[in-house]
Amino acid sequence: MRSPIPVVYLVLAALALPLASAAQRPATPAGSERLSPDEQAIVARVDAGNAAALVLLERAVNINSGSMNFAGVRAVGDLFRHEFDALGFTTTWIDGTPFGRAGHLVAERPGPGPRVLLIGHLDTVFEADSPFQRFERLDEGTARGPGIIDMKGGDVVMLSALRALHAVGSLDRLHVTAVLTGDEELTGAPLAAAREALVAAAKGADVALGFENGPGDPRMAVIARRGTTRWRLEVEGKPAHSSQIFSQDIGAGAIYEAARILQAFRETLAGEPHLTFNPGVMLGGTDVDLDAPQARGTAFGKENVIAGHAVVMGDVRTLSVEQLERTKERMRAIAGRSLPHTSARLTFEAGYPPLAPTAANRRLLELYDQASRDVGAGPVSAVDPDRAGAADVSFVAGHAEMILDGIGLMGHSDHTPQETADLTTLPSQTKRAAILLHRIAQGLR
Repeated sequence: MRSPIPVVYLVLAALALPLASAAQRPATPAGSERLSPDEQAIVARVDAGNAAALVLLERAVNINSGSMNFAGVRAVGDLFRHEFDALGFTTTWIDGTPFGRAGHLVAERPGPGPRVLLIGHLDTVFEADSPFQRFERLDEGTARGPGIIDMKGGDVVMLSALRALHAVGSLDRLHVTAVLTGDEELTGAPLAAAREALVAAAKGADVALGFENGPGDPRMAVIARRGTTRWRLEVEGKPAHSSQIFSQDIGAGAIYEAARILQAFRETLAGEPHLTFNPGVMLGGTDVDLDAPQARGTAFGKENVIAGHAVVMGDVRTLSVEQLERTKERMRAIAGRSLPHTSARLTFEAGYPPLAPTAANRRLLELYDQASRDVGAGPVSAVDPDRAGAADVSFVAGHAEMILDGIGLMGHSDHTPQETADLTTLPSQTKRAAILLHRIAQGLR
């Protein structure tokens, strides 16, 4: 059983105690006396390696790695695996066949110091048939491309920080494990198998850092995330000629019943803090065929035939397990009050758990904030969890002692064909992540 107050927590707390609160401290300019000679060398190494980091980013973005493009996901994994190998990591590809996806890249570099888990992912929401496929440089400071910030840019920030640490010897003082999943955007099933490698790596970790882009604002990082659970509503009605709709022996049909349920969800549940519920795909007609993994399907019907089938697929997001269970019960009750001659089946699929905003996570953010100020990147505060989507880092809650996410490449419009990176944040994000890791390593010497 682990000590209730781990060594790393005590050390990191000691490091943070002399610091004023984030709200009280003025920003510290780059090159201040707070940077040790090794830290100045780390900053210089990041600047010297920025051109190579941009090349790596472009190469990664130009490989399509939609979650269901298994060959593409593996190709991005191979690209990053070469980078980890060059830094002395032992790399392993976890085959995704048991959970219906390409798999995951795991890289480990043992060391005597704190156990640090770094989290990224290889896949994007843009499948092989998407027209959005290539890296495009818009100007000196911006570029557009599929997955450029969600999250190939974050993976590059991670690797660039590790290179800088390696250059000054700090990497040797950490025990680092990196897990880059291949199905973050469309998780495989069963979920326990899909996240087994990540959870195993998190057990015993003192610090976990996620390199997602978070809210896309370098002034913010993530210490709490809402969990997300998929739901599916399947409705049956009595098909008949449209002239008989609403009659006592026919009823309203499947589409009207599905609409009733969705409207009742909105009227009953909307407005509760931290709760959202979204119907993302809906099909209805005489016959429907939903391809759930691809979130697409077909429906057949005629305007003069009452719909016999309807199916809706969506998600629900909550900040706690208790809120999720309460919401599920209310949704089930609504679906169970069927209109005459209709029936509904509402099912839920286990998804991403919530990440609670703990005191330990806040302490880690405090240290990251100081590292950011010391490299001249300005203060960092916690983002509202309602602004942060679900991510793999949530699976390490309850395993890693201190957790911080949203420290990858910044930008905007992720998950759209306008996904754009602010390339000026590539070196600054890398510097503050590297300085944070260096100080964690130094604190335990």
